[in-house]
Amino acid sequence: MTKKVLGKGLESLIPGVSFKKEQKVVELKLNEIRPNRYQPREKFAKTQMEELISSIREKGVVQPILVRWQPSEEAGAGEYELIAGERRLRAAREAGMEEIPAIIKEASDRETLEISLLENVQREDLNSMEEAEALQRLMEEFELTQEELARRIGKERSTIANTLRLLKLPQEVKKEVREGTLSAGHARTLLALSNDKDQKRLVSHIKQRKLSVREVEKLVEKIKKSPSGGEKANLLAPQAETEKDPQLRAVESRLCHLFGTQVVIKKARRQGGGWIQLSYYSPEDLERLLEALQAGRQL
Repeated sequence: MTKKVLGKGLESLIPGVSFKKEQKVVELKLNEIRPNRYQPREKFAKTQMEELISSIREKGVVQPILVRWQPSEEAGAGEYELIAGERRLRAAREAGMEEIPAIIKEASDRETLEISLLENVQREDLNSMEEAEALQRLMEEFELTQEELARRIGKERSTIANTLRLLKLPQEVKKEVREGTLSAGHARTLLALSNDKDQKRLVSHIKQRKLSVREVEKLVEKIKKSPSGGEKANLLAPQAETEKDPQLRAVESRLCHLFGTQVVIKKARRQGGGWIQLSYYSPEDLERLLEALQAGRQL
């Protein structure tokens, strides 16, 4: 079992790199700090940010950010670059603060990248696609295998492999995962289809029909077994958004009033046919509907 290191601070993220000698906290002006060029996160949850901003306005920044000094070509000039603490820095700016507590560390570009990526991956601050991209970057930058990376960040190798599989998706599908409109579970299911076009069409299908991951798995199996392009096209065809017949709406309304529950009438493909759907919300409610239907049959 891979040992977890969550919640143990930055020292636990990078074995062999010590921060104990550099624990002096200083107050830095916000306009002296530039963003971290290696920040893997692209989106910050609005609700969480608002809560952090409110907390900082009331109590200030409790945990210091981590920065490094970056000298410029001009003598004596330079600026601080953020290493860790992007959310706190952004929230402090939004809260109207002028200064923020910080720890200044000597760090190479390599160390800065590793700390930034590992902090986010370890603390699970990334969405699935950002995490996949961060893991891939760690492997490439530091020439790590999946097994080595798993040991380094305290995750199972199978978890690393499953996350990295998301990078094989088309760009349009990756965007859906990154923006949170498609779950990682749905996205991984799409990988069973080899055709990018089918994957993208199925995404629209999932969103329109609000399919569960299990339902998508079943649909993918049907698509893979489809003997003809026409049958596959039917499985992936979007549902037509047709306006319901006003007469059917009127009947639905009458039945809703009669049975005291939601009623949906749907037309079948054959001419004149269809079905009526009655909703119930408890065993007692179902019994009430059965009694009402039986009473109507006796009339």
